[in-house]
Amino acid sequence: MGRARRARRIAATAAYGGGGLAAGIGAIGAIGYGVLKVEAKIARRIVGQPFDGSPDDNGTYGAGVGEPVELVVLGDSSAAGMGADTPHQTVGAIIANGVSALTGRPVRLTNTAVVGSESSGLELQLANALDRVPRPHVAVIMIGANDVTHRIDKAIAVRHLETVVRALRELGTEVVVGTCPDLGTIEPIPQPLRLIGRRWSRDLAAAQTVAVVEAGGRTVSLGDLLGPEFYERPKEMFSADRFHPSPAGYARAAAALLPSVYAALGVWSGQPDDDRVPDSRRGEGVGPVAVAATYAVRDPGTEVSATQIAGQARGPRGRWAKLLRRPHDPVPDRADNMDDVAEPSGAQGGDAGNAVGESKATPGDQRTDEAPRHTIEAD
Repeated sequence: MGRARRARRIAATAAYGGGGLAAGIGAIGAIGYGVLKVEAKIARRIVGQPFDGSPDDNGTYGAGVGEPVELVVLGDSSAAGMGADTPHQTVGAIIANGVSALTGRPVRLTNTAVVGSESSGLELQLANALDRVPRPHVAVIMIGANDVTHRIDKAIAVRHLETVVRALRELGTEVVVGTCPDLGTIEPIPQPLRLIGRRWSRDLAAAQTVAVVEAGGRTVSLGDLLGPEFYERPKEMFSADRFHPSPAGYARAAAALLPSVYAALGVWSGQPDDDRVPDSRRGEGVGPVAVAATYAVRDPGTEVSATQIAGQARGPRGRWAKLLRRPHDPVPDRADNMDDVAEPSGAQGGDAGNAVGESKATPGDQRTDEAPRHTIEAD
């Protein structure tokens, strides 16, 4: 079964109920599962747990006129910033500073992410966030790694994520989800655990993409975003535990997410989506969401969001989706903008090929009866 079909099946199971742990481990068999248990223990000993928690990055970033942009961050240790040395080095803080720089408004960051969280913890995180910010402008969610390492059924994990995305969209909040990273790139994890982890994490990322787009959000594939840098500069891109990103690794992840946050907020166009025409030369296009999800999994930094073809939101194979590779401009060094950046409340200093083969592009979010010029090819 191809990854697109698996993603559709997982998302459908999440939408209509069902699923169970046995479905997640049945494919490898009892013997394979026993091997994985042993190797998981080895990996935990190698990786270690040198951190007690993560920096408190809650507060107001940037400066300017007008009411603050309300940014909410939910998720696991990557969203919480475990491995960062200071509050300004987390993904949430980097995004907050970037949004403030382009909007000319302060950004108030509310981060309720929990180290070690699975997708099932997102509802409580959202409730805690909404107690402080009833109507956020944008939410960034990073989740999935613990669902894989704890062998949570993918349909159950996706169901929790979709529920939270729908709840946020009903409030009018734009949602950007960084999908499950590729655990096959973590060097301390031995084989065959690393190989199986790669397949499970990629399958989960594809299913997350289908569910999030169906719920009205957009996704950015994190995949093996840090993979090449890990092999070339492991001490720089990963923190002391050799598992969580270092400040440089978080900056790379934030740079991948930031353009999609800009687009969601309409920073470039004044609208929640800038309607940029997909460019086939950049590996962009339009097609069924499950197919777009499989391309995104293989191409870190790729955004998938809902669109229309000839005025129709759905086709015979499900929701139409737009696949974009937005420019990942480097995040300005906070030291270069000290006059424009305010210290967050309570913070303690710190520094801030063609992926779709022969696929072609079509105007994003068509609202006319014009037929699409190009589409993503099926898997």
